[in-house]
Amino acid sequence: MIELLTPTEIDEMRPAGRFVASVLSATSAAADVGVNLLELDALAHEMIRAEGAESCYIDYHPSFGGSPFGKVICTSVNDAALHGLPHDYRLRDGDVLSLDFAASVDGWVCDSALTIVVGTPRPDDLAMISTVEAALAAGIQQARPGHRMGDISAAIGDVAADAGYPVNLDFGGHGVGRTMHGDPHVPNDGRPGRGLKLKPGLVLAIEPWFIPDTDEIYTDADGWTLRSRTGSRAAHAEHTVAITADGPVVLTARD
Repeated sequence: MIELLTPTEIDEMRPAGRFVASVLSATSAAADVGVNLLELDALAHEMIRAEGAESCYIDYHPSFGGSPFGKVICTSVNDAALHGLPHDYRLRDGDVLSLDFAASVDGWVCDSALTIVVGTPRPDDLAMISTVEAALAAGIQQARPGHRMGDISAAIGDVAADAGYPVNLDFGGHGVGRTMHGDPHVPNDGRPGRGLKLKPGLVLAIEPWFIPDTDEIYTDADGWTLRSRTGSRAAHAEHTVAITADGPVVLTARD
């Protein structure tokens, strides 16, 4: 079921967006060589407690998950593309780290993700991250009343194609609001002018994720982490975006 929110309800989502942005800012700033992924999860957990928020992940157990997630943030390192389950791993110089976080504040959910390089970056990793961020920006620009879902998808896919990246269509963006994952699905490639007509009040988590040389992934033995088939590194970017009469509003914008 697709839900359209009133302007007042979108305003009520703003504290959740600010909180999610603050957690990603804090955890990405804390990520450094030698820092354990479990330390980043603990930091996010403490911020949830301090805010009086609720985790969307800790008890989350969809059909594609091997068990309840059990942690509050996704930490995907190097060849882990999505849903990285925090575990006892200390970050190394040059690691690519994607952080994906969603939380509920006063009954409203926002969802966001970013990718950074820990320590010394490699030029190809920076190019990959720049590409996924450009794809996110392109998708957001199409999130306007009167446009179609295919316009968002095609904008994302065009950035990937220009970089020579294949696109996986199994996982993409989604509706968000009272719950973390709702309708509609937002594919990361598509045809402009096709699909659902976008209306004011629709709130979407738009989230391109790319692996430069493959669109094939597999599930790690932990039951959650999705890794690239080739062992290549991946990048992921996401914002919660409200479609309004005045255009897209990014609720999870970071300072």
